[in-house]
Amino acid sequence: MPSAIRVEHLRKVYPQSTRGVAALEDLNLEVPSGRVYGLIGRNGAGKTTFVRICSTQLAPTAGRVEVLGHDVDREEREIRSRIACIPQESRPLYFLTVEEVVYLYLKMRGLDRAESRRRTRDALDELSLTEHRNRLVSRLSGGLRRRTLCAMVLASDADLLFLDEPTTGLDPIARREVWEAIRRTSREHRTIMLTTHYLDEAEALSTRLALVERGRLVLEGTPADLRGRVRYPYRVTIQGSFPRAELEPYGRVTEIEGGWLLFTREAEAREVARRALERNVRLSLGPVSLEDIFLDVVGRSIDEDSATEGAET
Repeated sequence: MPSAIRVEHLRKVYPQSTRGVAALEDLNLEVPSGRVYGLIGRNGAGKTTFVRICSTQLAPTAGRVEVLGHDVDREEREIRSRIACIPQESRPLYFLTVEEVVYLYLKMRGLDRAESRRRTRDALDELSLTEHRNRLVSRLSGGLRRRTLCAMVLASDADLLFLDEPTTGLDPIARREVWEAIRRTSREHRTIMLTTHYLDEAEALSTRLALVERGRLVLEGTPADLRGRVRYPYRVTIQGSFPRAELEPYGRVTEIEGGWLLFTREAEAREVARRALERNVRLSLGPVSLEDIFLDVVGRSIDEDSATEGAET
């Protein structure tokens, strides 16, 4: 099966970047068809720039990008007919109702009336928007507007969906509803390009992940691959009295409220667990999370904004 997206030596520098700092720098990436592919990184890492280039909204400075077998520089029309996109800052038309926004979008994509009605009804039901279907978008909260956009794009017949921070501003229940809608769409063997700084979201939904920092690809692979590439694949949380000096030979130790956080390897984690239990100290252990991996590789939290000039989100 051919790749949905193929990127070779992609570079993007915005004209307003006074020092010529690249938003994307020598990025090479291949997104498989029929899967959810997660692009993760801090604000300013280059995620939105990548989506805008792949969805033909922005021209690259250098490099080659193919989407669904078509070149983004020469075959924009062919690409646009087969993709759907929720841009990070997009807003549905305020003078329409929720139902009209979804239905008219599907009609504009060429679906017939009956199919558009059916897909609209199913999408509104799936994202708990049915009770709001006759409300004007202008009177909705920000979260409901975002869910309306998700319904609109996920209801489409597009082969490739770009979801740029789709759950920003949603409450936990609404986030889970969007997750289930994404999973359902993925089961239809369509490709979903998901950008997010919610690492739990990326890990829950993505078959493969790419971690970008300052416009460069840092890690790429399945969640299991990423865990295998970090120095310490296990985390041990110790709550209670335990000398730090005894933990330091096992790995990297960080002080937390009420105890210690140790990043280590599996055998060492089990040994520390045995010692802690002998002292009747509370302990939990398990594989590192995606948040832990990000911190280990990048050296800072994903919530810290990038100050790189010229780099968009």
